[in-house]
Amino acid sequence: MALNLIKLCVGCENVEQLEDWIARRLREKEARGEPAEQFHTTRMVPKRVDELTAGGSLYWVVKGIVQCRQRLLEIRPFRDGEGVSRCHLVLDPRVVRTQFQPRRPFQGWRYLEQKEAPADLPSGSSAAEMPAELRRELAELGLL
Repeated sequence: MALNLIKLCVGCENVEQLEDWIARRLREKEARGEPAEQFHTTRMVPKRVDELTAGGSLYWVVKGIVQCRQRLLEIRPFRDGEGVSRCHLVLDPRVVRTQFQPRRPFQGWRYLEQKEAPADLPSGSSAAEMPAELRRELAELGLL
């Protein structure tokens, strides 16, 4: 069974903003002639790489709620210019919306077992098409 990561999506107000940021960064990379891949840089390098890259995802916590995920394609450890160990979490740029799952703030990333991960929303479902704020309110009322 695949293993996942969970991380706070700092600076994003909603999933649409994350999607726009990803699309803009990919366009900028293409314009510079760089490979059009999306990655997130972290300080800590996961130890369970094989489990994570065997179908795992990075689940994003947006405004205190897990709202979406991106499939993990590769984990690339490296040392930055100051010799500090870091890694790139290479991600599928497609963002998959999930059922809402509240989360308290935490630092860095955490492992997330598949049985604890929120389910994907069916594509084309009315819930997936709702504005984020409406989905949040309905989830808080227990209606989603």
